[in-house]
Amino acid sequence: MVKEVLNLIVKGGKASAGPPIGPALAGKGIAINDVVKEINSKTAQMADMDVPVKVTIDTDSKSFEIEVGLPPVSALLLKEAELSKGSGAAGLKTVGALKIQHLIKVAKLKYEKIGGKSLKQKVLELLGTCKSLGLRVESKDPKELIKEVKEGKYDKIIEEEKTELTPEELQKLKAERKAIAEEVSKLEAAEAAAAQATATAATAPQTAPTSAPKKEEKK
Repeated sequence: MVKEVLNLIVKGGKASAGPPIGPALAGKGIAINDVVKEINSKTAQMADMDVPVKVTIDTDSKSFEIEVGLPPVSALLLKEAELSKGSGAAGLKTVGALKIQHLIKVAKLKYEKIGGKSLKQKVLELLGTCKSLGLRVESKDPKELIKEVKEGKYDKIIEEEKTELTPEELQKLKAERKAIAEEVSKLEAAEAAAAQATATAATAPQTAPTSAPKKEEKK
């Protein structure tokens, strides 16, 4: 029995017979549509995220097995924040908000991949990632929350491994995210206007300065 292993990155729930799956399976006697269907079924909960997938093919029986990995930590945090991308300007622009429960959830999902021996240490590691993505946690700058976590303020909730929000917490989080989105929209509009003004000034025709009329010399 000969096995061949293919390691692919696909969009969660949106795999297709096109690249990278189709070309990778071409000529191997495998029903590509069956592979695509199973991958989409197994990655449906990670919609639009880049998901690592391992396809193991038995070249004799023409059967296959699919193992689905987890996206990078940053992608998981952005998914919890209901965002498609981070700020792109770490420490300068806030684009979203999370609760400590979200970090606990991601830390448990990627437990073996995140630095630190305890769940608390892994949450601290994730706070650093939140800072680089432009995400507030508990309505605070992650740097401030790192200090509070180290001081033990969130020990109870971390030890209990809570990952769910209460209705009240969820309502407040939605309001905070809405306010942040409005601020981001205003900032982006101002940046676009400034860029347009700069472009307009750069392409405007330059007029030569007019010289003062010469005075007639008295004879």
